[in-house]
Amino acid sequence: MKLHALVEDFEAARRAVEGGATVVQLRRKGASTDELVAAGEGFGELGVTFVVNDDVEAAIRLDADGVHLGQTDEGAERALSTGLLLGLSASTRREAALAEYRGAGYIGAGPVWASPSKPDAAPPIGLEGLEEICQSVSVPVIAIGGVDATNVLDCIRAGATGVAVIRGLAQIRELAAAL
Repeated sequence: MKLHALVEDFEAARRAVEGGATVVQLRRKGASTDELVAAGEGFGELGVTFVVNDDVEAAIRLDADGVHLGQTDEGAERALSTGLLLGLSASTRREAALAEYRGAGYIGAGPVWASPSKPDAAPPIGLEGLEEICQSVSVPVIAIGGVDATNVLDCIRAGATGVAVIRGLAQIRELAAAL
């Protein structure tokens, strides 16, 4: 089981890893590549998988393990050609199948529930939508969106390989124990 912690800085990443996160994803919406590179220094030394959100160039410059892109983000081909693990977002079975076809090593499925950390997200897919996505692809599926300690096991029962959390970082030890 994977616990992805979406963080904005090294200190949050360190705490997440200490709490049990197996993947840290540097996520700073609107940051430039140079800002991401500066913020990502040291992440690779945490001993877990390190992924950069939305910026292939920053992932390459940081020697990250991977990059996570949205459905409309460009750079999937470049990420794959440089050996980065590619994560792609999906909120439907069709998007998940397309993400797998494009070479995704994992799919971030959601939002499962509404999330205050991303008010502009697509409508929630619920556990039924998560289960459909999990059943339609052969790559790992990571549930995201409104995941917390009260519903993490529901995501796993629906077929997710793991979960991604932003606001749940305060509960990371509890989430890691549940997984």
